[in-house]
Amino acid sequence: MTSTRCIRIGPLLRCDTKPQFFALLLFNSVFIHSALGLNYGGSENVDHGSYNEVQDVYEEETYSAPQMDYKNPRWCRTLSLPNGEVACSSPRGGGYTSTLGTRCLLSCDRGYRLLGRSSVQCMPNRRWSGASHCRKIRCHVLPLIMHGAYSCTHGFVADSRCDYTCAPGYQLEGDRYRVCQDAGKWSGIEPTCADHEPPKLKCPLSRVKVAEPGKLTARVSWDRPLVKDTADKTLEIFRNGPEPGSDFTAGIHVIRYKVYDQAKNRAACKFIVRVEVKRCPALKPPLHGYLSCSSDGNNYGAVCEYHCEAGYEKRGTSTRVCQFNRSWSDKAAECLLMQFKTDVRTAAALLDQFYEKRRLLIVSTPHVANQYYKLQNIMLQRAECGLDLRHVTVIELLGSPPREVGRIKGSHLDFEVIEDLRQAFRISRAYFTMVLVDEHGVDRERFINPTTSDELYAYIEDYLLTEEERERLEENRDFCE
Repeated sequence: MTSTRCIRIGPLLRCDTKPQFFALLLFNSVFIHSALGLNYGGSENVDHGSYNEVQDVYEEETYSAPQMDYKNPRWCRTLSLPNGEVACSSPRGGGYTSTLGTRCLLSCDRGYRLLGRSSVQCMPNRRWSGASHCRKIRCHVLPLIMHGAYSCTHGFVADSRCDYTCAPGYQLEGDRYRVCQDAGKWSGIEPTCADHEPPKLKCPLSRVKVAEPGKLTARVSWDRPLVKDTADKTLEIFRNGPEPGSDFTAGIHVIRYKVYDQAKNRAACKFIVRVEVKRCPALKPPLHGYLSCSSDGNNYGAVCEYHCEAGYEKRGTSTRVCQFNRSWSDKAAECLLMQFKTDVRTAAALLDQFYEKRRLLIVSTPHVANQYYKLQNIMLQRAECGLDLRHVTVIELLGSPPREVGRIKGSHLDFEVIEDLRQAFRISRAYFTMVLVDEHGVDRERFINPTTSDELYAYIEDYLLTEEERERLEENRDFCE
């Protein structure tokens, strides 16, 4: 049989078959009446007839008002707050913390935030008027900084301290640490890592080089400068000046290097390359001669060759070299008046004296009264200086036996030598002839008619002179004027 319970609340009668609902209804009724100063006895107008009627219907029900016990020390469960603190005040005072009507203030430990009510009361339903809990305060994850890092004492929760450090070569600018505060925000501002230290650049040592033999320059090489930077591993070096392995002229040359790191910090260094040209004392040309020198004339390795003017022969060393110790090799040559021996017995002995030294112009005529010879002799007398400049010696073969005469500048030749010359160069006595012989004794040209000096000069210059002789001739072209 289902039991039904009823309770009067003022003029109303409430019934229900559920005991839980009835207990709650009873509790609320008692609490409301107590709060309004009412009671269930006295002279209120109660319809006892109706009540009895209900009582008759439900004979098995009994009605009694619950009694709230303010003296019960554990009316509500003992309140606890993990990671927090509970401060309670009870109507009974003292150390009571869970009697009916007790009010408790809730607070969290440092580093925790209260979620829920900060104040609760023990209610007649033996429950607290609210629930709360403490949650750990957290700050957002700190971002990494360029070229740096940080380490935290307790992660990203409240009171955790994060200290910043920079990579080698960088300096910390700003707050060195940040603390997660109670409000869930970090103290200070985010620092930065800045590179203010320039790279270290070391240039090679300065050096002195001697110009190479026969040159006015020296090839100089050096190793690449050493560069180091605490922040950047790869750096580009800029050079101002010739590159290693270049030829440097005499004098002082400054080579500069510079480098920039990624932060535009600059480092620079320099060194000096000095090139010396070792020189010997300037040589004086020989009397009645001249010098032709290679390179710059008197620098280390230069070669100077001695030459003699026409009619003079060289005696001594032909060439001298400027040595590293600034002195010339050998001794100076001399130019002496050429002495020809005309008392020789053969043409070969005569020609050997001119070999590689002089050219010969052999003039042959049937007799000294020959018109061609007379005209030619006048022109040769005027061209004597010019022929000497071109290293040409004139040999005359005049007449026929037994009065035939051979001569060189007034010195007479032996008859056998005259005959040998005619045989060697096939020179006839029957008519006027001129034979031009080079310095090696080779017949180069024949003239059967009188020839002007200009024509002779042109042929000699075009076909017989060396390049050096032409240059020398140009320098002394006005000598005979």
